[in-house]
Amino acid sequence: MRAQKLSVGKAVKPIDLETRLTDDHHQALKLWLRLLSCTNLIEAEIRNRLRAEFGITLPRFDLMAQLERHRGGLKMSELSRRLMVSGGNVTGLTDQLEKEGLVTRADDPVDRRAYTVKLTPAGRALFTRMASAHEQWVIELFSGLTANDKTQAQRLLAKLKLHVAGAQATQ
Repeated sequence: MRAQKLSVGKAVKPIDLETRLTDDHHQALKLWLRLLSCTNLIEAEIRNRLRAEFGITLPRFDLMAQLERHRGGLKMSELSRRLMVSGGNVTGLTDQLEKEGLVTRADDPVDRRAYTVKLTPAGRALFTRMASAHEQWVIELFSGLTANDKTQAQRLLAKLKLHVAGAQATQ
């Protein structure tokens, strides 16, 4: 998110999740909201670039990414689980991608009530181009950090992830 300009030319702080914090808030809450703010800013930029460069939405990109990882295709229910969206959402995304010739949907040989979705050769070629651009965008967006900064952040977030996963396991 870019800073907004006042009519007198002064930059204003962008409005995001952190703007509601005060010095009295706990450090953990500040960190949580900083993580969310960074995630939202990066995701918004990736969404904008996918739409501008490829005319595709992030959910459609994500569905294609799942299919790229599973060359044999995935059942609609498995796509729904992996994308953490409803079956109806997956059906809508699949319908759009199928109309564009990027995926095919076939009856599942094991379960007659299910469909398996696969990337077409055109879908695979497009995804390869999009994935390459996506990787470069992420590299660019993180270029404000040194290699050491990125390593340290990754290490600290891995530690946090293990702690949170451990806390969930004990519940």
